[in-house]
Amino acid sequence: MKERITIVGNVAAAPELRRMPSGDAVVSFRVGVTERRQDKQTSQWVDGNTSWYRVNAYRGFAENIHRSIGAGERVVVSGRFSLQEWETDTKKGVSAEIEAEAVGHDLRWGTSLFTRTAGRSGDSAGIEGGHGSGPVDEDGWAAPGAVREEVAVGETPF
Repeated sequence: MKERITIVGNVAAAPELRRMPSGDAVVSFRVGVTERRQDKQTSQWVDGNTSWYRVNAYRGFAENIHRSIGAGERVVVSGRFSLQEWETDTKKGVSAEIEAEAVGHDLRWGTSLFTRTAGRSGDSAGIEGGHGSGPVDEDGWAAPGAVREEVAVGETPF
């Protein structure tokens, strides 16, 4: 059974975008969540243990994450948690994985500009036909079906 979990941590490396044989996008990235605590003797904040999570997302959501999230950025991830056993010729272990349902920047540490993708339908998140490439926007990224809409402070983004 997959439990629901929300984590806040730092992205270890740029998210990796792959394509399944069907053409659907899959993105994977790792997030490190470090415990912070106050040392009672020195009254200083210190880092504790770091837990690592592999985050996966699919289809249009994967494409949006790939265009939006970068290495070192502080993010909030919510989704379904599971432990995955793995084994190679020389070792075996367990990895913590999250199938993402929501991903965003942690706005405690900076600002973010939201750009809505056009024509949302189901899981395709605005990507026509669920995959493929389209026009390139002004920052050089392929943005299939994307329409750049700036949202003013206090304005509803939909």
